[in-house]
Amino acid sequence: MALETIDIVIIALYALALLGIALSVSREPAGHQKNTEDYFLAGRALPWWAIGASLIASNISAEQIIGQSGQGYAVGIAIAAYEWQAALVLIIVAKYFLPIFLDKRIYTMPQFLKQRYGEGVKKLMSVFWVALYTAVNLTTVLWLGGLAVSSLTGWSVMGSMAALAAFAALYSLYGGLKAVALTDIIQVVILLLGGLAITWIALDALEGADGALGGLALLMSEMPGHFEMILDEAHPAYSDLPGIWTLLGGLWVLHFSYWGFNQYIIQRALGAENLAEAQKGLAFAAFLKLLVPFIVVIPGIAAVMLAQQGMVDGGALEARSDSTYGELMGMAPAGLRGLVFAALVAAIVSSLASMMNSISTIFTMDLYKDARPNESEQHYVKVGRVTAFAAMAIALVLARPFIGGFESGFQTVQEYTGFIAPGVVIVFLLGFFDKKSNTAGAFTALIGSVLMNVAMKFGAPDVPFILRIWIVFLVALVAAMVVSRMTAGPRDDQIVKVRDMSFATSALFNMLSLVVIAILAGLYIWLW
Repeated sequence: MALETIDIVIIALYALALLGIALSVSREPAGHQKNTEDYFLAGRALPWWAIGASLIASNISAEQIIGQSGQGYAVGIAIAAYEWQAALVLIIVAKYFLPIFLDKRIYTMPQFLKQRYGEGVKKLMSVFWVALYTAVNLTTVLWLGGLAVSSLTGWSVMGSMAALAAFAALYSLYGGLKAVALTDIIQVVILLLGGLAITWIALDALEGADGALGGLALLMSEMPGHFEMILDEAHPAYSDLPGIWTLLGGLWVLHFSYWGFNQYIIQRALGAENLAEAQKGLAFAAFLKLLVPFIVVIPGIAAVMLAQQGMVDGGALEARSDSTYGELMGMAPAGLRGLVFAALVAAIVSSLASMMNSISTIFTMDLYKDARPNESEQHYVKVGRVTAFAAMAIALVLARPFIGGFESGFQTVQEYTGFIAPGVVIVFLLGFFDKKSNTAGAFTALIGSVLMNVAMKFGAPDVPFILRIWIVFLVALVAAMVVSRMTAGPRDDQIVKVRDMSFATSALFNMLSLVVIAILAGLYIWLW
């Protein structure tokens, strides 16, 4: 459905406001030139509210909005495990991991690995993360975002992707992380408003519903199978969400890999004013994370009944569930449609900008600077900008062949990242808490994780991938610990001395954490 004049005006005002704020916060004081700490870590001056908002804006992208709405249509509320369990992981990361990272004053995750395991592990993971963020994460966000924009505007998917990429580059390349993080405050507000609007419209439109809340009650009574967090083995989606194993198994490995050791997520915390601000920011993000399924999964479930009632194109949704959100956007009236469109764009471009910044940070600080260590700070900033632009251009070329052929972009990303996630989590956890863990053990975990995942995927294809990840994690963990103890131990200066660190947290953080945990427990009890 075409955008009307009022929609275009709203979208234009959003874009101009975003660009204006990005340019304003990116300006440096007279006589000061932007250095690497300014560009890659926002001068280590981010407050908690900017960290929390930016974490969510970076995370909620087309992968979540488009992918999880599609999974809501196809599977139901069970897909919300990816969101709700993440809230608890954020609390754990804030309390136990951030004190270690901020104590080391690192720019990137590979820098920690160099300090703990040496140059070889750092180089391996630097190359891996640059390749993963470019070939998988950027391409997925671009492709799914392009699909949604195309369905509403009538533009080609390629043209839609190019427009999104250009907009993200326009406001983020100059200012770096500071521009991305501070503009993400606007992005989150628009995203939440637009998401709630789509949820309200979808529920209110159901025949037989008395308002949006009545629509939710109708869905829960008429479609109880779509409101089960724990699926049984007979469910068609069991291979993706294998019942109790989504709560006890490999999904936690994916969560810790993403929220604890993922550069484009944790980079916001590395740019915090201090540890307390970083921890409050992650607690704020955990609370926001609990809201996400209500604005992305519930509309997808509503689309099932809307299709049955002939209010959306059921044939299109059956053919490709990832088109669900685009179909629902078309139901919004003029004016509100512009807000919803702006919310979608906000989610996409904030994630694109975050990924570009993280790719440029890792490439510049962990690969390029090692090769050319004596250049000026301004030279490295320039290299970072060129790298970010090049990564986006490559992702545009790869998006259709890499992601376009898969039924669900969201599940595709989980599958790809799951090949290395067990190894990533192992090397960090052992690096933190096992004094005997060494370089040989780290390589065993990282390489073994990939090899075992590939072997099980083709040798035991009926094992659900979340369960497969859990098995690989446990085997690789034991293997890494054994190899570490059979080979020369690490140097004393490589060991993380956790006993010398304080893991105490503020009363406010503790209170927020308890509230998040109580809500999370209530949701699982309600929807078990």
